[in-house]
Amino acid sequence: MNLHEFIQSALAEDIGDGDHTSLSTIPADAQKRARLLVKGTGILAGVEVAQAIFAEVDPTFQVEVLMQDGASIKPGDIVLTVSGNARNILTAERLVLNCMQRMSGIATHTRQLVDLLEGTRAKLLDTRKTTPNFRICEKMATKIGGAVNHRFGLYDMILIKDNHIDYAGGIEAAINKAVAYLNETGRTLRIEVETRNRAEVEDVLRIGQVDVVLLDNFQPDGIREMVRLINGRFITEASGGIDESNLRAYAETGVDYISSGALTHQINSLDLSLKAY
Repeated sequence: MNLHEFIQSALAEDIGDGDHTSLSTIPADAQKRARLLVKGTGILAGVEVAQAIFAEVDPTFQVEVLMQDGASIKPGDIVLTVSGNARNILTAERLVLNCMQRMSGIATHTRQLVDLLEGTRAKLLDTRKTTPNFRICEKMATKIGGAVNHRFGLYDMILIKDNHIDYAGGIEAAINKAVAYLNETGRTLRIEVETRNRAEVEDVLRIGQVDVVLLDNFQPDGIREMVRLINGRFITEASGGIDESNLRAYAETGVDYISSGALTHQINSLDLSLKAY
């Protein structure tokens, strides 16, 4: 789903057979304006999405953007103004706010975690632990906050996790089958494999043929030991039980990436409002 498809689907869900409140109370030819006000402190995200929503609802809207995605915001800031048909402003209002409030909350939390990595080689990754049909916006928000987008879906990378390994009959069988699949289909997808202990890491070092080793649910000392063992042969990623309380300890192990589902599924939205003026 691309951004245009997401917006069309979200508007259809919200409008149904008509915005009957606006249709019944606002004259059809009324021209008004509104501004998007900040009521919280954090990192702004979703301006690009808001512009696309306004354009979809009414291409004649005049939108003036005063602050860009990634900006630090505080109460009282004005992000943008919109002027045009009053009914259409009200129709667009809730979708704009829903997207921008959640995206700004995600970007704010992401930036806080990214700041904890400063001075280390580690980069923060998002995950597929996203809201169904809202992933495009959530992935945009984590990137605005300073994280690196991991795979978008099941189709753009091979990530062999514990259940794949168990179903396939072991790490070696899973890796060999993945490599054979890529050769048979002519695809050039990266292969990442999850490991749960030193023995599995040693298996991957013996087997090879992968790009990334995911070190899942290791303690920081264990990550450090595995990074030394891998010694640059593969990109390394740490995951599992990592939050802001221990993120720095994991980053200092020398691991390349740290992934966190909390970037998108444990978020408080940032308070914004769209007010007439």
